[in-house]
Amino acid sequence: MKYGQTGARRRMLDIIQKSFTQSIQTKIAASEELPEYIQKAARMMIDALINGNKILSCGNGGSAAQAQHFSSVLLNRYERNRPALPAIALSTDTSTITAVANDASFDDVFSKQVKALGQAGDILLAISTSGNSANVISAMQAALTRDMTIVVLSGMDGGEMAGFISENDVEVRVPSSRTSRIHEVHLLVIHSLCESIDNALFPMSSGD
Repeated sequence: MKYGQTGARRRMLDIIQKSFTQSIQTKIAASEELPEYIQKAARMMIDALINGNKILSCGNGGSAAQAQHFSSVLLNRYERNRPALPAIALSTDTSTITAVANDASFDDVFSKQVKALGQAGDILLAISTSGNSANVISAMQAALTRDMTIVVLSGMDGGEMAGFISENDVEVRVPSSRTSRIHEVHLLVIHSLCESIDNALFPMSSGD
């Protein structure tokens, strides 16, 4: 069956165009509010990597995808070839996640990994659009016990996660209440972090 009614097609087109407009507006607002926080997060990550530490990342759903994208870019490449960098996405080991969820609680699926893998000087990249993901909050609490620093990517009002941020940590909070818009800016933040890391650790020559 063809989607042929003129009014319905017009409404669909309007919704699509509105999504582009909202995304642009959110990114403009974020560009005014977030660069200094992103810079601080990048500097933390660069210093950790220089010191031989690693970055653990976690999130749920779309935020899990963002965490995995970040770790894959560090391990492989962003936009140019360079040595691999140590990063682990805690949402990828389904055997561990399902075992912990079954034997303990889904709230512990990331925190147990942080306790086992995290070391002093490592960084936890904690991602949640609402800031209220219980298992990500538990991971943050575990990171604090391991003397790790924390970079939070959040949105809305920051949620409960904002209460676990110390002066040594940083929160990059997207100025939006829409999950889709927050995800879109989170991806841009992640790319900004990756580009900053590459430029600092592997600067290109003036002739490149």
